Amino acid sequence: MELSIIIVSWNVKDLLAQCLNSIEQSGILAQDAQPSAEIIIVDSGSTDGTVEMVQQSYPQVQLLAQSENIGFTRANNIGLQAAKGHYLLLLNPDTEVIDHALQEIIAYMDTNPQVGIVGPHTLNSDGTTQSTRRRFPTRMLAFFESTWLQPYTPKSMLNHYYVVDQDDTGTFDVDWVQGSAMMVRREVYEQTGGLDEGYTMYSEEMDWCHRAKDAGWRVVYLGTAQIIHHGGKSSDQAGAWKHIYFQKSKIRYFEKYHGKAFAAFLRFFLKLNYRWQIFIERLKQALGHKPDMRRDRIAAYREVLRSGL
Repeated sequence: MELSIIIVSWNVKDLLAQCLNSIEQSGILAQDAQPSAEIIIVDSGSTDGTVEMVQQSYPQVQLLAQSENIGFTRANNIGLQAAKGHYLLLLNPDTEVIDHALQEIIAYMDTNPQVGIVGPHTLNSDGTTQSTRRRFPTRMLAFFESTWLQPYTPKSMLNHYYVVDQDDTGTFDVDWVQGSAMMVRREVYEQTGGLDEGYTMYSEEMDWCHRAKDAGWRVVYLGTAQIIHHGGKSSDQAGAWKHIYFQKSKIRYFEKYHGKAFAAFLRFFLKLNYRWQIFIERLKQALGHKPDMRRDRIAAYREVLRSGL
């Protein structure tokens, strides 16, 4: 088996069908005596008819239906454990493969055996480029990225993090690629042990790339291979937990690679950040500016603080 495509799904039935159709249209599943690729769907307790749709319309797919939402990272690991392919593709259900992107990534990895992980050129729904390649975040960036301070971040810091000095259609080494579509060599999986389940979702792909690079593998952005990522359709359902998962994962990453003391200070700072955001939302609510939205945000931020991060 050359390729295993692992898709974790949660209540995105229609988008998943589009994703599966695009894979079929790409020709990657074409077979002679033996299939060259397999699709493994780990459904994380969907209630929108996803399981029935896959069973009825895509019988060739290996469906691993879970009885509850077990989290993105754990679900991917279940798929990885079941996979037989030499290459392992983690693919979000809200993506669409363009043309022969998967074959192109495989061909690149075949001719570059030192490359352990590859991420494609990812497009938004409107055809614009989605930022999916990164350098590892610095300690300073931790206090700016995804906080109320982000608009005040030095431009050079963000440009370095988002690798804007490279062309979107180029091919080059990066520190990590976004997990919406990342192809991993089996040897990397066997050597690093897959995703760290300490991350429920968010930062798990950054951590995996970090461990792969520490083990001597290259991580590459392949700008000529394209997919569409409609973006965050499962995580959008998480509400306040989206904030909680994101910030807890951020703290876990910095604890692993920058120490417990720094992580503790970062946690303290992030709590202050959410208290400040509650103050601002209350002020805007008192002024009558979109009060319903302000109420929902305040409730979400309070839930974050109650979690303790």
